[in-house]
Amino acid sequence: MAKSKIHVGLEIGTSKTCMVVGEVKVDGSVKILGVGETKSVGVRKGEISDYAQVRTCVREALLEAEDVCDVDINSVFLSVTGSHIKGVNNRGTYRLPDDEQEILPEHVEEAKEIARDIAIPTDDVYLHNVVRQYWLDGEEHSTTPVGLLGRTLEADFHIIHGIRTRIQNSIKCVREIPLDVDDVVFAPIASAQIALNRQRKDAGALVIDIGGGTTDYVLYLDGAIAASGCIPVGGDHVTNDIHLVTHMPLSKAEKVKKTEGDASGDPARSVGVVTIPDEKGFPELEVKRQLLNDIIRGRLEETLNLVKERLPEGALQKIGTGVFLTGGTSLMRGFGELANEVFNLPIYRPEQPEVSGVHAYFRDPQYSTAVGLIRYAQLMDEDRPKKSTGGLFGALKNMVWPFGA
Repeated sequence: MAKSKIHVGLEIGTSKTCMVVGEVKVDGSVKILGVGETKSVGVRKGEISDYAQVRTCVREALLEAEDVCDVDINSVFLSVTGSHIKGVNNRGTYRLPDDEQEILPEHVEEAKEIARDIAIPTDDVYLHNVVRQYWLDGEEHSTTPVGLLGRTLEADFHIIHGIRTRIQNSIKCVREIPLDVDDVVFAPIASAQIALNRQRKDAGALVIDIGGGTTDYVLYLDGAIAASGCIPVGGDHVTNDIHLVTHMPLSKAEKVKKTEGDASGDPARSVGVVTIPDEKGFPELEVKRQLLNDIIRGRLEETLNLVKERLPEGALQKIGTGVFLTGGTSLMRGFGELANEVFNLPIYRPEQPEVSGVHAYFRDPQYSTAVGLIRYAQLMDEDRPKKSTGGLFGALKNMVWPFGA
């Protein structure tokens, strides 16, 4: 008899380390059992800078998650990010032998193997190999063309790779807790599982996950990934800009950014001054609201334009749904209006996913990646016989686990 299954998602982010525990029931529904969370220390721009501190953060998140959920956690799906991670498209072409006309499974595998065989830096490792679509004698097919007649078979792939040692650092940290790693997932692909359903992916959608230290993005066109990447800029850079211009302490700059800032550029929202009280008896600090909003808008507009510049030529015209904003920084007041101005597309925030449980957590966009890992794990279970993702833990598994049990 089929049983429900527990999956755990772990995000080691710049601002927080978060472990989400979810139960996938036999009917396909998902219940979030709980979350363990701690403030990240030792992470810079999404990558580990102080190994010992990060390991402590992961252990604290684990203990809290086990206490809240009353379960023993043995393994996790781990999200990774960082500007070293790149996404590229490649097409493999296979011409059938002269005495064969019908497309067989082995022909498809040959075309896929050719498509996956791209030159990546010697220090890099594959994270994801995702089939986008097939072509048979120049005609596009969204599913495998096995059984059809043709001469030339092509397979389009989106291939995501990153620097081996930086990914290994995250894996090593988790394994020393000790926990097993079920799979490693590029963060925006996890976030997209919460933001997008199949219809939105088919119509075309861009997911932008802007956190404390990075801005991750993934573009879906015609149901498949067309572009992905990471920009090492996030909400912490906005806070630092406010600190440098106004000379207020970073802690106050962070608070003022969240409570008083506005990125929309609306003149009506930039009137007057913002008063920042001092708890230690020093004079209050006043900052013109216009200056504060200009600092915030300037950095976020630059970040969104960097994402826009990295998209394939003509991609924006093919997006039929719109842009989905997630991550903690997406909560910034006026950010949606700014994104609409940059992309000239409808702007959305992910709706409540089809999961039950700890609603206060999964409604908050800063948990999209961690909760999305649960949905990703569910999809991998459903798709496991197909093995369509060709992830990190395939042929290169032994090369990424040199650390022992």
